[in-house]
Amino acid sequence: MKVLVTGSSGWLGNALVPVLLAQGHDVTGIDPVPGRHTQLVESIANRQLVRQIVHDHGIEAIVHGGALHKPHIEQYGYSDFLTVNVQGTLNLLEAAVESGSTVDRFVFTSTTSLMISREIRAGLKGGASRARWINEDMQPLQPRNIYGVSKLAAENLCRLFHELHGLPVITLRTSRFFPEEDDMAHAIPHSETNTKTNELLFRRLTVQDAARAHLAALEKAPQIGHDTFIVSAKTPFRPEDCEQLITDAPAVVARYFPGYEEIYARLGWTMFQSIDRVYDAGKLERKLGFVCQTDFTSALQALQAEGTISFSEAGH
Repeated sequence: MKVLVTGSSGWLGNALVPVLLAQGHDVTGIDPVPGRHTQLVESIANRQLVRQIVHDHGIEAIVHGGALHKPHIEQYGYSDFLTVNVQGTLNLLEAAVESGSTVDRFVFTSTTSLMISREIRAGLKGGASRARWINEDMQPLQPRNIYGVSKLAAENLCRLFHELHGLPVITLRTSRFFPEEDDMAHAIPHSETNTKTNELLFRRLTVQDAARAHLAALEKAPQIGHDTFIVSAKTPFRPEDCEQLITDAPAVVARYFPGYEEIYARLGWTMFQSIDRVYDAGKLERKLGFVCQTDFTSALQALQAEGTISFSEAGH
């Protein structure tokens, strides 16, 4: 297929484009920042340009990973987020369904961040009696910042274009896979790898798994039509663990992984005392047939065998 990838110079784009190329796809990358997988150094906010690109390149599929992200909130205004994340998405969707377009599938990269309201956030920071079990059925969605608001608006545009035009659209709400630090609620001081390994239990995936999930969504989009999936490493936890995860997370982890404490002790690592949310990616496995290759189990195996695990194989 001839695939247009937005955000091709970014963290996800640098992992995704090689995966698509390895499957024999003809990829055109667009990003306002130059990169090794970017042929078009342009912005998706340019409506006429987007239409021209889709038409001139005979694009058959769009993977829309380009966006302003949460770390950009301090650098950009609300209008910038709306221009890029909402208007840019609309431009791509319009180009996909206009007369003569060859686009027959659309994959949109969204975020689990839009599922965390200010109320939930306040509870997570202190006072919650149990961890939040978060899946695609959670309502209402009340994003706490302009990033989440813009992503939810873009999700609704994707839904609308499927309903009005029949365009197959898959939305992937990815948990954290970026290299930058986000909030420090769970951070282990001076040990980024320890922190990220712990997060594989409940709110992280690798960028390589994020890329593979997009490939799976691209392949299944015409069959599914429209749906939204949380993408995160498979959690070992169950809803009935949520109360103890708040009060004594290490005990819950030890119940599922009796040998983890010995491995962590050897490395001088610690487990989070409290885990306040769990992203459930079960629907992704049931309906899309996709499971992340890297999870806490495989991480422990790597630590046992090699004494290390890397989260940055696909850097810039």
